[in-house]
Amino acid sequence: MRPMTIGQLSQRTDVPVKTLREYTDLGLIYTLGRSPANYRLSTADALWCVRWIGELRGLGLTVAEIRELTTAYLEDTGQSFGPALAQRLRAARERQLARIAAAEQTLDRIDRFEKAHRAELADGGGSRGCWTGDPRCGVGA
Repeated sequence: MRPMTIGQLSQRTDVPVKTLREYTDLGLIYTLGRSPANYRLSTADALWCVRWIGELRGLGLTVAEIRELTTAYLEDTGQSFGPALAQRLRAARERQLARIAAAEQTLDRIDRFEKAHRAELADGGGSRGCWTGDPRCGVGA
């Protein structure tokens, strides 16, 4: 397979060129270097890299976490990749659970608001458009 430019890699992966440049600059995508015209060149290995990054991002890992994993792997720090990835996946799971808990709290606030303002929600706040406690509508409105 002929080397690909970053534009061609973008077309084949549906990942924006700007993102691919960032990944390349971070050392996350295998490259051949640059062409005589100074285009970034990649092989089919880059397709795998981009797909793998997408998979990990889809699982909730940050680019920084992926970079840490990649750096440790490439530097052969003695740490196995599997356990390091498992650790990052646990952290991603915890972040997702925190987001779910926050979303559930928001849903509970919505439920309480709807219950407290059932009449205003049903009739638009009456003929004056007043909501309970609206200071523009006078006391007790």
